[in-house]
This record gives sequence, C-alpha cells and structure tokens, in this order.
Amino acid sequence: MSKKDHLYYLRRANEIAKNSREHGNTPFGALLVDKDGNILLEQENIEISTGDCTGHAEASLMRRASQKYSKEFLAECTLYTTFEPCVMCSGAIYWGNVRTVVYGLTEKELLNQTGNDKQNPTFDLSCREVFKKGQKDITVIGPFNELKDEILKTHEGYWGKSD
Repeated sequence: MSKKDHLYYLRRANEIAKNSREHGNTPFGALLVDKDGNILLEQENIEISTGDCTGHAEASLMRRASQKYSKEFLAECTLYTTFEPCVMCSGAIYWGNVRTVVYGLTEKELLNQTGNDKQNPTFDLSCREVFKKGQKDITVIGPFNELKDEILKTHEGYWGKSD
C-alpha cells in the first residue's frame, strides 16, 4: 500500500472514532483491510456502551475477524487504527495473526491527551516493543504526524485530563 492509501484508511478509522464518540464511547476506531485494499471490517470502541473492559476498537475488531477469517487469510491483512494499539490490543493482533499494523498517532501522544484520566490509564509501551517479544514478524507503520490535528480534533474536550 502507498502512503496515500494509508492516509485514506487512517482517515476512515478517524471517522469511525468520531462515530464511537457520538455513540457514547471513547473516540477510537479501527478497520481491517485485505491485501487488495477492500475494507473487510470496521470497529468502534465499545468499552463504555457494553461495560466490557476489553472493548477497545482493535481488540473488538480482532475478536470479530478471528471468528470470520482464517489465520492464514488474516496474515495478509492490515489493521488500521487511529492511535498505536495498547498492550492488550497488540496481543489480540498478535494472536489473531494480522501481520501489518498502521496507526495514526503514538501511544505517547495518547498519554499527552489523556493525562491521568482514569478512563484510559495508558501504558508507556509501544506496540513495536510488544511485537518484538513475540515469534512473528509484524510490520508496524506509523505515526502519520500529518494527521495529528485531524485525529486530535476527534478527542478535543473528551478527556478529563488532570496533570
């Protein structure tokens, strides 16, 4: 995929994040794209609306994807997400066998936005470090700082940040 393609899918993930916020959830979105560029699944964060602490967009997407597609098929897919996947979501991606992850902004940038908001006690651990400890080669592409303003606008005023 080209950079132009990555930007297209990341912007779509941000639209999903906006929908998530409108539905009363935290503003995160993810989508799964096959090797031909077809969007297979889209997923909002559902943690608040379902009361499921594992309801992050990426983990929820991987739960659905692993029920629908084989690990061999998922190995050729790409997961796009607005922010770098957290440790839990990185684990779901790893076990689901998706081999390419593209994200808009880093986990550190997310921490800058959320501060110590109890809704998002962010780890200071990049998905690259998580994947590096595993036995699979997972390509990680990101961040895309040219999308920073667009993605952060989706989070504007959401977090009860207190530093």
